[in-house]
Amino acid sequence: MQRLYDFLRRHPTGVDTFWAVLLLGFSGLWLAADTSGTEQIIAAIFTVGLCLVIALRRKAPVKMLLLTAAIGIGQLVFGIQTNPGDFAMFVITYTVASGPTIPRWASRCALAGALLGPAMSLWRFSEGPTSRPVWEMAFFTALLTVPFVLAWVLGDSMRTRRAYWAQLEEKAARLEKEREAQSRIAVAAERARIARELHDVVAHNVSVMVVQADGAAYVLDTAPEQTRQALETISGTGRQALAEMRRLLGVLRTGEQPESGEYVPQPGVEQLSDLIDQVRGAGLPVDFRMEGEPRPLPSSVELTAYRIVQEALTNTRKHGGPDVGSTVRLAYKDDELDLLVEDDGRGAQHELYEEGGADGLGHGLIGMRERVGMVGGSLTAGPRPGGGFRVTAVLPLKPER
Repeated sequence: MQRLYDFLRRHPTGVDTFWAVLLLGFSGLWLAADTSGTEQIIAAIFTVGLCLVIALRRKAPVKMLLLTAAIGIGQLVFGIQTNPGDFAMFVITYTVASGPTIPRWASRCALAGALLGPAMSLWRFSEGPTSRPVWEMAFFTALLTVPFVLAWVLGDSMRTRRAYWAQLEEKAARLEKEREAQSRIAVAAERARIARELHDVVAHNVSVMVVQADGAAYVLDTAPEQTRQALETISGTGRQALAEMRRLLGVLRTGEQPESGEYVPQPGVEQLSDLIDQVRGAGLPVDFRMEGEPRPLPSSVELTAYRIVQEALTNTRKHGGPDVGSTVRLAYKDDELDLLVEDDGRGAQHELYEEGGADGLGHGLIGMRERVGMVGGSLTAGPRPGGGFRVTAVLPLKPER
């Protein structure tokens, strides 16, 4: 059935020709039974013309409108009364009014014909202007005019709707291109920020290794045990730095611009309490709890956890609505760090995590996913049952080897 529908849509002129042939056959039977002589020949010519209007109404609507007008005038002149072929007048009126590329003057001419044609036809084929009461003439004129006007109104409504949908499609295509461009810009900005963080991480680890190496060289002869501990520290720090570099370099693009600003120590889990206090001071109630036994974490994991909490609370404060509350849970487990941030605000209305505007592009969420992906974890974000929004992250604690 769908294939048939698609075929018909691809061949509109063929469909119109089919209906024109049917109308021609039905009109021929009507004329053979109702007319004769010269009137029958003239009526047959006009009927063929009207059927041609049906067949070519989409290929040349303006020309077919003019042909219909000429046939209508010819029927009045030669006294050819209404027959089934006149149905083409309804069709061409609708077609001209509904075509988005058809000139407006043609649509107005079709409306004028719809208003004047029935009245002229009734006057021409009545026994005389005084043969019937005025109210009866007015009634039958309105009765014949309404179908033509309705055909025009329906067509004009279709024209307006098609133009509206065309504008929507154009706008959607434009917004899609803008969304893709802004998403690329957001990803590029996030990766540039990650590159700056990589500099801090590597610089910190290398500094630790240099200090430990200098200390080991200084006490190499006098304190072998301290030397061994220093070498173990250097080994562990180097492995951690390599693991973090592998994660980060997997998503960074080449050719980043050099950093022009000052570098500052990156925040971690220990700074979450200060962040929570700051958010509370801004007016957002936050229930913060830590579960499990705190222990040192890889710096990349600490930074990722901090940024996720910061981004989630920022969006809750911006978009959660009045009287919103938030909950933050940090759970230490044997080989992973579980993070939960949820609120009881307006739910999915604000949960695309914008950065830089309420355009629904989800830049903040993109940044979260990239950060979590770099440490080999997983992130889930979505509406919370009962209202609000929830962000959960699982961050592995074992460094990659």
